[in-house]
Amino acid sequence: MTKPLRIAVAGLGTVGAGTLRLLDQNAVAIAARSGRGVSVSAVCARDKTRDRGVDLSSYRWFDDPVAMAREADADVVVELIGGAEGTALETVEAALSEGRSVVTANKALLAHHGTALARLAEDRGCTIAYEAAVAGGIPIIKGLREGLAGNRISRVYGILNGTCNYILTQMSAAGGGANAGPAQDFADVLADAQRLGYAEADPSFDVDGVDTAHKLAILTALAFGCEVDFDSVYVEGIRNVSALDVAYAEELGYCIKLLGVAQQVNGAVEQRVHPCMVRKGRPIASVDGVFNAVVADGDFVDTTMYEGRGAGAGPTASAVVADLIDLARGMAPPVFGIASTQLRQLPTLPMERHACAYYLRLLVLDKPGVIADVSAVLRDADISMESMLQRGRAEGEGEPVPVIIMTHETSEASMQAALARIAALDATLEPPQLIRIVDF
Repeated sequence: MTKPLRIAVAGLGTVGAGTLRLLDQNAVAIAARSGRGVSVSAVCARDKTRDRGVDLSSYRWFDDPVAMAREADADVVVELIGGAEGTALETVEAALSEGRSVVTANKALLAHHGTALARLAEDRGCTIAYEAAVAGGIPIIKGLREGLAGNRISRVYGILNGTCNYILTQMSAAGGGANAGPAQDFADVLADAQRLGYAEADPSFDVDGVDTAHKLAILTALAFGCEVDFDSVYVEGIRNVSALDVAYAEELGYCIKLLGVAQQVNGAVEQRVHPCMVRKGRPIASVDGVFNAVVADGDFVDTTMYEGRGAGAGPTASAVVADLIDLARGMAPPVFGIASTQLRQLPTLPMERHACAYYLRLLVLDKPGVIADVSAVLRDADISMESMLQRGRAEGEGEPVPVIIMTHETSEASMQAALARIAALDATLEPPQLIRIVDF
């Protein structure tokens, strides 16, 4: 029988330990499917004494992952350290320089250095496999790179962060339906998510949209055959989504989702991450809790949707091992589906040129003339209102009252200019809140 694929694992946290457990428990099936099996030869982590629930005694221990990448008796280095710079980057570069392929779950690393690392891998005759870096256990990388390889992809979008989707789902569950309680605000639900382990102690990367943007940058390169360009992603998180927004969305027939969207528009690439109003009944509107979903539009396949758990030891380890099985079979496709020398530098469509319909929430003084002033600002910006919603009146004239406006499609530049003027009105009591409405 052919010798097993020898691997060295850098990082023994939740995913690293989960990968070792999966390789052990499913060794027979993995050997049958790969034709040669997968054997762990070395491991590396910061603390050798920590109990990870797996037996490490048969593996060579390294304190330095970069040294392990260079010296271990391994064909493949599995990088599960995390982070865009420092040790993770040095470990991957060392492995590739030695001609060893890399399997990684590190979306930040690929979002910032993906193009350069792909070129290094190609120069050294190896590859980088990263199914676990985007959407956890959902096989979206293989789906785009292999399953949809015959298509021109025009758009890819999805729910790419389970923490944000859980928070928005819980806010909606509290405020929606006849028997539900009052809607909960973002901060309250975030605290619950942290208590339950769905959110980190510092949730900034998740709730501010950065994690989603990392994943979107990778999907964009893969879908459109272009260089990874994280700096061109427009990023907006969910901190400003309020209980009021959730309640009004429910009333208007929408739900709120944090989406990452990449599409080609007249030869340019648009990449954006922000909260979206999604009409209920659309497939992605039903993806709740910690689940992720990715949708890809191809010219021959039309629309395909992939849904599953986007994080956690099991789903992420499943993706890591799937990549290892591919490498054991001798499958080593180009990192982003085509040779790195063919990755294009596509022009970027700036966010101000994006066009859509908008939901606006204003808090204004309840007095005559205020709505006329707001309407005049929108008229002057050539923005057409589809509807306006104001529930009742304040207890007295001159008291605060929320006003909800839904617009017809207009440009982002026009909308931002109008919001600045509305914010400057004497009757406006807080910055206007905006959520973009999507048509998919």
